Amino acid sequence: MQLEEATAEETESRELPVSFQEKQEKCLSGRMELGACRVAFEKDGVYLHTSAKRHPDQDSIIPGVIRIIEKGSDALLQWTPVEESSDAAQITFTKKDTVGCQADEEIFDPGYEPDWAVISTVGTPSRVQEETNASGPKSPVPRGQWAFTLHLSELKSIRKSKPGLGWSYLIFITKDGVSIQALHFHRGGTKALLKALCKYVILATSPKDSRLYLVYTHDSYALTHSFDELQLFDDSSSNLVSRFLQDPYAATFGGFSKVTNFFRGALHHEDGTPQLAQSDPGAGNVEDETGFELITCQARLAERPSVQRETPVTEQEWEQHLDPSGRVVDPSGLRRRIFAGGLSMSLRKEAWKYLLGCYTWENSAEENKAQVRRKTDEYFRMKLQWKSVSEEQERRNSLLRGYRSLIERDVSRTDRNNKFYEGSENPGLVLLNDVLMTYCMYNFDLGYVQGMSDLLSPILYITQNEVDAFWCFCGFMELVHRNFEESQESMKRQLAQLTLLLRVLDPPLCDFLDSKESGTLCFCFRWILIWFKREFAFSEILQLWEALWTGLPCPNFHLLVACGILDAERQALMNSGFGFNEILKHINELTMKMSVEDILCRAEAIYRQLAATPDLPRNVQELLGLSEGKSPSPSTDTASSPQPLSPSQAQEMELTDSVSPSQPDSSIEILPTEEGTTSQSLSP
Repeated sequence: MQLEEATAEETESRELPVSFQEKQEKCLSGRMELGACRVAFEKDGVYLHTSAKRHPDQDSIIPGVIRIIEKGSDALLQWTPVEESSDAAQITFTKKDTVGCQADEEIFDPGYEPDWAVISTVGTPSRVQEETNASGPKSPVPRGQWAFTLHLSELKSIRKSKPGLGWSYLIFITKDGVSIQALHFHRGGTKALLKALCKYVILATSPKDSRLYLVYTHDSYALTHSFDELQLFDDSSSNLVSRFLQDPYAATFGGFSKVTNFFRGALHHEDGTPQLAQSDPGAGNVEDETGFELITCQARLAERPSVQRETPVTEQEWEQHLDPSGRVVDPSGLRRRIFAGGLSMSLRKEAWKYLLGCYTWENSAEENKAQVRRKTDEYFRMKLQWKSVSEEQERRNSLLRGYRSLIERDVSRTDRNNKFYEGSENPGLVLLNDVLMTYCMYNFDLGYVQGMSDLLSPILYITQNEVDAFWCFCGFMELVHRNFEESQESMKRQLAQLTLLLRVLDPPLCDFLDSKESGTLCFCFRWILIWFKREFAFSEILQLWEALWTGLPCPNFHLLVACGILDAERQALMNSGFGFNEILKHINELTMKMSVEDILCRAEAIYRQLAATPDLPRNVQELLGLSEGKSPSPSTDTASSPQPLSPSQAQEMELTDSVSPSQPDSSIEILPTEEGTTSQSLSP
């Protein structure tokens, strides 16, 4: 049978045809006349937005209840408006004022602001309420006329909203081509509704549009009931059929691969009763199924060990790792010590050059000095490129002009409470500006993006040398540069990976966040973007970053740090009755209130727990580098640390003979006036 798909045009608002209106009146008038009706699903807090304004007024947002009603052998989907309670207006406008509508398909696609802006501006705008109060009632249409009842057999497709920071919504499209007005779930519940619908119809994700579910009826009740009893195919056989329509091989072999887990659960259950597979709601599987290795049962986690931090690496210990030529004898062992205990303050200026690729672990001291001389020459050639641009040239170069303006604005507000950057005529601010401008010449495709100054500031504070700070910053950017790409694909992927880890570690917390429309973990965006720079005190971020730069104990350890924070705040989030806005506010108020020692211990303990867990899902193993073996000992491969950087490896090799080894270091360097000044000035 040829499968028809709903196109984008089907989501446009249209006048209901007479035949559909007649069906509506018939259903509405007789929906409760038979005693055989049974409410199989009910969810309140489902609003219908009748206005296309960006900031809809009070009368254009109609609260209601959505139900699935069983009437004999038939199933109906019904939405009816309800009278608002005394605090309904407050509930309506607790979201950000960016949630609005437009006149075409995006009438029902509010989207969201750039994540950085959302996180930087937390709070409930009062302007929307003021505008609402100033405007009188505008809609003469009685609310009851918006109610509808629909036979599920009449559904052709369901369109869901884009994942973001706004309210989730669903649009129901009938086989007659009618798009029912979008229903906005202000208090969550879209996944629960879709899961409930899977009992009556088959929801298949459109291969051309991941936001569109194609609806099919099924009459194979006996087969469905058999599969549901065994639970070999996730939550319900409806998912099996929908996946089978798209990929029969993956659905079949992926489903029967669960047989092993089925019997293992039966054997391991404490009370001797079979323990059937547990999984996310069926709708979640419809959304996220990318293969048959998606988590469909909760792994039996190993016991979480207790972890204690070690003492920092001292200068004396560092010297013990060097041979007479200044070459590091055991780089992997030294990195393990740095991860476990950090570095003493006096050692960071030297050690960070190794961690960030300015020095090479295998080089002797003389070879590293020669490398720095080459990099010094290269740095000042790039700096001269933007320094030599005249004002007349810059007037015709809007891109460079834009970079300069953005950098000047960000530098003026970066870590100004730190003594190193205090005052308007501080030389540290000049160096911060110059290094960032030079990076635009080094990586002109990426240029400068807000947040980069946060990454450079601690590096410049430690090195106190323009050239060293630049190349160390380049090494750091090699690790995180994709965070700043305009598409934000890397950020979306990392948030999805964080969700995956949290789902394995703490399913109840994930379910709670999902119920509060926070399951996308959007409040963790800033954490990942600039590696927790604004979450910890300045002195503690130095310790956190040098641990992350070691690349130990696994890839993506920064995601486990995020898991550690959420683990520490689990009770505060789940026991306080927080909603979407309160969760976002609580997370932002954690700034400067957490202990980096505690979070690092939690993150490492979580890693050891996952590494010791048998039958850990394969995608989690791959994410944490556990695919080849389960040993928690870190890899000795140095690829996880940045390597010596330059715009071109070949160009750097050509410079080897052209740069005189006796060339002096012409970079600007700030020297402390007395011994110990650096450590004393370390205050946020």
